[in-house]
Amino acid sequence: MPDGDPALTLETVDGLAAVPAAEWDACAGADNPFVRHAFLLAVEESGSATAETGWGPRHLIARDAGGTLVGAVPMYLKGHSYGEYVFDHSWAEAYRRAGGRYYPKLQACVPFTPVPGPRLLVRPGPQAGRVREALAAALAGLPERLGVSSLHLTFCTADEAELLEDAGCTIRRGFQFHWQNRGYADFDAFLAELSHSRRKSIRKERREVAALGVEHVRLTGGDIGPAHWDAFFDFYISTSDRKWGSPYLTREFFDRLGATMADKVLLVMARKDGDWVAGALNLIGADTLYGRNWGCSGDFRFLHFETCYYQALEFAIERKLARVEAGAQGEHKLQRGYMPVPTWSAHAMRDPGFRTAVADFCRREAEAVGEHIAALAAEGPFKSLPS
Repeated sequence: MPDGDPALTLETVDGLAAVPAAEWDACAGADNPFVRHAFLLAVEESGSATAETGWGPRHLIARDAGGTLVGAVPMYLKGHSYGEYVFDHSWAEAYRRAGGRYYPKLQACVPFTPVPGPRLLVRPGPQAGRVREALAAALAGLPERLGVSSLHLTFCTADEAELLEDAGCTIRRGFQFHWQNRGYADFDAFLAELSHSRRKSIRKERREVAALGVEHVRLTGGDIGPAHWDAFFDFYISTSDRKWGSPYLTREFFDRLGATMADKVLLVMARKDGDWVAGALNLIGADTLYGRNWGCSGDFRFLHFETCYYQALEFAIERKLARVEAGAQGEHKLQRGYMPVPTWSAHAMRDPGFRTAVADFCRREAEAVGEHIAALAAEGPFKSLPS
């Protein structure tokens, strides 16, 4: 592995089971549940992210001279570009037409999870800055060292993007819609900051869902049982079939999530006439609620907005969480109080010519993204722009 710091040993491991949970989590921290050992192990051992599904684990780890794990990056050898949410299919096609082989590539990320957060996981301490720099340098050099076309580190923090750019990576800018809690006492206090038309529209949507006879239950921890997971998985499969044809997560994943991280799960379930009809999976971080998957058994007007967005906002207000992140895409979120915020990814290309082409693309795209974020923010639902 890279020779940048003689006091560190860097290597890749072919599965998270090879790394003790306590060591990994000492680097991952407790703020973001998606980079915790339990979540990533559940994705692997449930058969969701494996070599057979095109997600071969190749996690990068760093140990100091005493053998202590001081840094880690969740990473996978990919045979395709599905389940990433930072889309590079056009890059793959352009490289193929130029005579190159894009796959396999390296993907440093949380599989199937467009949630921004740390990707350079570093144990706190006086050596943290040095370890983070060593991880960034190692990632930038991995395509050449391992003989793959490229490395893609997606949904990293802004600080990590800056560090990776210094190490030679190309930075790509995107955006998502996040809701910010400005100390609201309740949902009505949030509505009071919206324009009259948007406030009226949201109240109408909520009334129509209630008029359907649909009630919602918010479940966490031990309140979530196998029957809830069975119903939710059916909704997840149904929605996956309608949207993209193949679900990424197996039924076993949800069992493992419930067994190891139930205290970090918020499962919003909708019931009509005694039967579950929809559900939304959220994970709870230190100061953020992360909306993940949703599904429904039928066509209920406005039920998606109530189950995924308004129930999440009420929970965040009750728990005094700072924000709600509702995943990738979806400009319909804007009019429901979710404002555009930038996201970042870093890309290292082995081929110099391809590297130049990608860098030029990302530079031009970033300008357009910045303009789009500003335009969307100006169209937001608030009476005045949130500070």
